[in-house]
Amino acid sequence: MSWLRKLSWLAVAIVVVTAIAMGFVPSPVLIDTASVDRGTFEVTVREEGKTRVVERYVVSAPVAAYARRLGFDVGDEIQEGEVLLYLEPLRSQVLDSRTRAQAEARVAVAQAALLVSEQEVSAAEADALYAQADVARVRQLFERGAISQTSLDLAETAARRTTARLESAHRAVDVASYDIEAAQTALRYSETAGAGGETVPVQSPVAGRVLRLLHESEGVVVAGQPLVEVGDPDLLEVEVEVLSADAVKIAPGTNVRFERWGGEGVLDGVVSVVEPVGFTKISALGVEEQRVLTVIDIVSPTEKWKRLGDQYRVDAVFIVWSGNDVLSIPSSATFRHGEGWAAFVVVDGVAYRREIEIGQRSGLRAEVRSGLSAGETVVVHPDDSISDGTAVETIN
Repeated sequence: MSWLRKLSWLAVAIVVVTAIAMGFVPSPVLIDTASVDRGTFEVTVREEGKTRVVERYVVSAPVAAYARRLGFDVGDEIQEGEVLLYLEPLRSQVLDSRTRAQAEARVAVAQAALLVSEQEVSAAEADALYAQADVARVRQLFERGAISQTSLDLAETAARRTTARLESAHRAVDVASYDIEAAQTALRYSETAGAGGETVPVQSPVAGRVLRLLHESEGVVVAGQPLVEVGDPDLLEVEVEVLSADAVKIAPGTNVRFERWGGEGVLDGVVSVVEPVGFTKISALGVEEQRVLTVIDIVSPTEKWKRLGDQYRVDAVFIVWSGNDVLSIPSSATFRHGEGWAAFVVVDGVAYRREIEIGQRSGLRAEVRSGLSAGETVVVHPDDSISDGTAVETIN
């Protein structure tokens, strides 16, 4: 019986000592983890933008006169040369010789502007012919496998851009022609403007839609007073204000995605202009920001975004850098270690510190150039409770 009692006390002592020892053993730290992935990686800049008509035309009164009420509403379709409104002679004023001399000067200015526009058409035609020839050469090289798809896309984008510039130059010639006609009309009717004679028709310089009514009701207008704004909403571009720190990363030719624009899918665009001058703007939080205006051409088929109009809001995502086979981890898994970067790698329930080399960084992920392999598990949001060799347990 004495031996049984001693064995019982010994067993109790072993249990107590084991329980005390287990109490001093640290429990595993609960962690969140993520895997090291390999795939497409993009560095982007996201900003809000708005659409605008590429070519806007403000139709002004060629002479001081009495304008009849405009018979159009915003959004109405108009044809090139269609009469927008008529100007009647002033009720109690006759245009004098000085006004006639001014009208003659406006005719000369308009004729000079027409010559400039015609020269711009010649330059645009030369650029378009060269761009088309360049596309043909690049397409041959692409078919031979000598260049990438990106080079072909850039050449085709440049060709489309030169074609658009040529069309814009032709329209500028039309506008200059109508300016000459308007100036000549002012000169022709200057002697009868106060005599209650003929009316002066104000015509649309282009086909499109009425964008804004600047003088709808009838009344007296002065020479040069804006009356109506017209344009073609089928020719849209997007203007986006970006931070100056982001503008230095963006260049003409940068690809852009338009998201949350109201329709299905994503629209594609290409940066055409990054203005070299910034401006100060107060943010919604009251912070002064230096911003730069960028202009983006929409390259997706027109049928896909034909419901977009002037001054519509879009979300623009500038693709500053991209790679197809890039090793990356969440940015929250990285931390500073000495002069470089490190991450905790989980192996068999233990976290080990691993020095890594970081490359490109986006808002949520970071490129890993060395130190990790695809498929490994890293700790997300490591805190002071984790060090090299700490036992960890993943939160389910």
